[in-house]
Amino acid sequence: MPEAPSYHKMALTTKEKTKIIKDVSDEEKNTGSADVQIALLSKQIDKLVLHLKKHPQDVHSKKGLIQMVIQRKKLLAYLKKISEKRYLVIIKKIGVRK
Repeated sequence: MPEAPSYHKMALTTKEKTKIIKDVSDEEKNTGSADVQIALLSKQIDKLVLHLKKHPQDVHSKKGLIQMVIQRKKLLAYLKKISEKRYLVIIKKIGVRK
């Protein structure tokens, strides 16, 4: 089978999303919690960074990356405000910040 174009590799597969949700959340259906959203965004950001290393001229992907980082930053601030404990757990799991 031929290799998929690189832009298809940037998107998270259903299996990847399901695995992330199981790792982060207690409930499988709890996809809207800030914890799960932060973890999913972090995985997407990691994939986009790899893509941008190969394709530094991809301005549209770079803009999307910046938007995702801003969204994750907002979600982390919200999570820190409502639950310091959950905030510390999620940053440790995804390896963001100190």
